[in-house]
Amino acid sequence: MLGFSTWAFGGVAAGTGPFLVLLYTWAALHFSRALVCALVVPATLAYLVPLIVTGQPPAVLGSGFILLPVALGIALLVQAQAQHLRAERERLARLEQWRGSLISTLAHDVRSPLATVQMTLEELKNTSAAEVRPMLDAAIRQTGRIARLATGLLDLSRIEATGTLRLNRQWLPAGDLVREALSYVRPDGVTVDIDAGLTIWVDPERFEQIVVNLVANALRYGQPPVTVRAAADGPVVRIEVRDHGPGVPEELRPRLFTRFGVGGPDGTGLGLWIVRQLAEAHGGAAHYEPAGPGARFVITVTAGPR
Repeated sequence: MLGFSTWAFGGVAAGTGPFLVLLYTWAALHFSRALVCALVVPATLAYLVPLIVTGQPPAVLGSGFILLPVALGIALLVQAQAQHLRAERERLARLEQWRGSLISTLAHDVRSPLATVQMTLEELKNTSAAEVRPMLDAAIRQTGRIARLATGLLDLSRIEATGTLRLNRQWLPAGDLVREALSYVRPDGVTVDIDAGLTIWVDPERFEQIVVNLVANALRYGQPPVTVRAAADGPVVRIEVRDHGPGVPEELRPRLFTRFGVGGPDGTGLGLWIVRQLAEAHGGAAHYEPAGPGARFVITVTAGPR
């Protein structure tokens, strides 16, 4: 088509050259180096034949000896970079697949020994003296939580693989759910300000993960008192965890809810990312608000099955 256009317009080489370079670049992005080199013959014919047919002077014909090697050189550079990017993308895809498989395998395999540990602790609780039973109760609760976290990791790997998460949503009292979640963290300095009649439409285990992550962060990085509040706000229920610490520095706020975006010596950088994923799975969202003083982390969930 370029050759025909050049001939039809009387042998104007200036219109053919740029389009040949563009076509070479396009071919380099999609095809192998061998095919790009093989295009030299048809490109040379498409450029020179119309100029010869229309009787162009030797100076115009000689421009082909400059343009065509330049176009081929550009194409080879583009093809090499495109091949490198494709190989890097394939490598990252393999690493991501391996990472997901590793997380799923570890989460799956850890549940069997945990079940044995939990059963042993329950047997010890039934036969131990009264003074050690509170410690055994705490150990049983923590092993149960680890088992649920392993299940959560499996669910999160499914989210990444399929983009979906299965929820077992129920109508439950918000205050009772929060207080049950607080039994897995140090409850000193934590108060609950939730109307006794407020019920929410959530998966209890996923909601527990949200509350535990937010309260644990408030206790680790903020200062008491820490307050957990929940209230209906139109079509959603708003749950907030507020501390009285220094707050989150301005430069960290855009990365708060990203995976591995914010971490520390005691954290992995996954807690707030998990909170956001679970809040969105409930049809809501998660965000940060400065509290002055302190930090306020807010999640919303849809108010009901509608």
